[in-house]
Amino acid sequence: MSSKALARLWFGVTAVVVLAALVIQIVALVAPQGRYASFGGRVANLFTYFTILSNVLVLVTSAAFARGRGRSRLMRVLWLDALVGIVVTGVVYQVALAGLYELHGLGLAADILLHRVSPVLCVLGWLIFAPRVLEWRTVWWSLVYPLVWLVFTLVRGAIDGYYPYPFVNADHLGYGQVALNCLLIGVFFIVLASGAQVADRRLTRAPGETRSADR
Repeated sequence: MSSKALARLWFGVTAVVVLAALVIQIVALVAPQGRYASFGGRVANLFTYFTILSNVLVLVTSAAFARGRGRSRLMRVLWLDALVGIVVTGVVYQVALAGLYELHGLGLAADILLHRVSPVLCVLGWLIFAPRVLEWRTVWWSLVYPLVWLVFTLVRGAIDGYYPYPFVNADHLGYGQVALNCLLIGVFFIVLASGAQVADRRLTRAPGETRSADR
């Protein structure tokens, strides 16, 4: 199997794994739980989580790479958001969220796939197979995603009192502590995005790739 075919296979498997994880997580919401009485409400709320959105980005970009695409400027930004977002997801989960909830069955399976398996597949895919397409302007545009998510989360929380994660719960922590938490995570995001761009320039380019792909 050629290197290009192996790369497409890797990203295809990554996309399938993440899609399966998302489907499992949605199926797990069939049983009534939490503050939302309707299944539709629970599903809609699911897609306000940074973890879920980052996994969706991994799914979209991995599927594009599996089809031999993904070099447009928009896809570059989405790819960097997917990469950094899923790394942040994995690290924050291990540091601050793991063990907060007792999960079983489908919920546990989805949790493992979304927080542990997906980050590993995405990072290894970037290190070994991904086309080298990241630029500094890609880094700056990638910051739009976490900023929009944060603004939406805080505004929504102020309106209806729901916060998806304890570290952004302004009702319990106060806006000062939440601002500090977000600043630390924001700096972490910028450092990761910048580091990914620098490393991307130094990593071996994908087979058959030329500098023209960067334009």
